[in-house]
Amino acid sequence: MTDTRRFLVILLSAAALLARGTAGQTEDRAFSWPDGTRGAVSLSFDDARPSQIDAGMALLDRLGVTATFFVVPGAVEQRLDGWRRAVTAGHEIGNHSLIHPCSGNFLWARDKALERYSLEQMRSEVSEANRQLADLLGVTPAVFAYPCGQMFVGRGRETRSYVPVVAELFTAGRGYMDEVPNDPGFCDLAKVMGADMDGKDLEDLRPVLERVKEDGQWLVLAGHEMGSGGVQTTRLAMLEALIAYARDPENRLWIAPVGTVAGYVLEQGGCR
Repeated sequence: MTDTRRFLVILLSAAALLARGTAGQTEDRAFSWPDGTRGAVSLSFDDARPSQIDAGMALLDRLGVTATFFVVPGAVEQRLDGWRRAVTAGHEIGNHSLIHPCSGNFLWARDKALERYSLEQMRSEVSEANRQLADLLGVTPAVFAYPCGQMFVGRGRETRSYVPVVAELFTAGRGYMDEVPNDPGFCDLAKVMGADMDGKDLEDLRPVLERVKEDGQWLVLAGHEMGSGGVQTTRLAMLEALIAYARDPENRLWIAPVGTVAGYVLEQGGCR
């Protein structure tokens, strides 16, 4: 055997050993959800809308499910007793900013346009929202939802992401209108994918739920109003059907608040 041929054999053998070792490491790091569940689902609702207290909370409590409510302090004050009951019932309170700034392309947000914000302003706003929510409800939010799902401040060459601010201040930050679930072995907890569930039926969500259980993923659903129908409304009938689906022994999906799942993923060494 020539020296060149001998070198190639050694090189190929080393490559094969490395490939086997990498595969073994991947198997060792396979993510496991608790109690034999196949994936996770988090239910989250934005803005502290009155229907969440007046209509939705009773259904969740009756079914024994806790959700994450991303709230703004001013809206919490309008139903303060109800939100205090929500905390007592074990629902998670998340930060949704102080005044819900979004792009000025939303005409209603023109006087609080993200294009005119700085990173310092955003840091101050979310910190103040946490302070006010702690005063109102006795809990300091550990999770955040980006208003309108938008993660920037400024415009043009001065545009900056405020994801690093959220990463510093919170365990997790949820997006909105995202297309895919979260892979617990890869995801970035500062920008957790959040899928819209307003106006959906269970059949609309079934394809992604099937993917979640087959691939061991984490689906974070985001809604607004809670009721039987209307604009930006998560249907209570859909929620009841979704919860039954998750609890079906054939599906075995873990339903838990965003912060609970994020904490578990961190404990398991995921999202790194």
